[in-house]
Parts: sequence; C-alpha cells; structure tokens
Amino acid sequence: MAAPVKLPEGRQPALRVVPMPADANQHGDIFGGWIMSQVDIAGSIAAVRIARGRVATVAVNSFQFKQPVLVGDVVSFYAEVVRVGRTSITVNVEVYAQRRPEREEVVKVTEATLTYVAIDDKRQPRVVTAQQ
Repeated sequence: MAAPVKLPEGRQPALRVVPMPADANQHGDIFGGWIMSQVDIAGSIAAVRIARGRVATVAVNSFQFKQPVLVGDVVSFYAEVVRVGRTSITVNVEVYAQRRPEREEVVKVTEATLTYVAIDDKRQPRVVTAQQ
C-alpha cells in the first residue's frame, strides 16, 4: 500500500469524478480502460485551452498505473501542459484518489503523458497560435 499523499496545493483539477460499480470488475477495482479514457478527457481539456479549438489525441507517450482505483473513490485528474509545438500539445496528467471519507486517505493512482494535435474543421492538423 502506498504512503498517503496530499492533493496538489494551489492547483485545480481538470476533472473530478466518482467511478460507479458499472466501471469496475467483479472485485470492485475500476477498469484500466475507464481510467485511461478519463485521463484522455482531462488532458484534452488542457490542450483545447491552448489550441483554442478542437484537438485529437495522437499519442499516449507514457501511462503508469500505481494503485488501484476503487468504486466510490473521488478521483481527481490534474493536467499540466508541458510542451507546445507547431501543431501539437503535450500534457502530463496526474491522478489522485480520495478514499474513506470517515478518515480521508489520498493516494496517487496514475501518471500519464499524452500528445494532442490541433485540428481544423476538416480534421487536418493546424498551427497552434496561442502559446500558453
């Protein structure tokens, strides 16, 4: 079991959600694919702000599951833009789970880095004009 940590201070999560039983296997562990989809959503929120428009995921550069996510956890996704290229935006996403409301425990459950590309109305890459 990982040592409890605190949520990042001075930062707002891009996304916060509570997984439900339909998102879990028979043991109550949330499916990795569900977590991956939520990470992609959180990362895209940060990328859309920078791109000032539509983006598409082009790469999952890294993805590491550190701890399981459980039914009923409050899961917070913190996204940070780490690189802006000509058409691409790379985002780091850190995921924390808050457990046991009677005696709150916070654990870091996932880290990921994803790359998005800004796209136009024809779904073709376009130049990112807003540099953070």
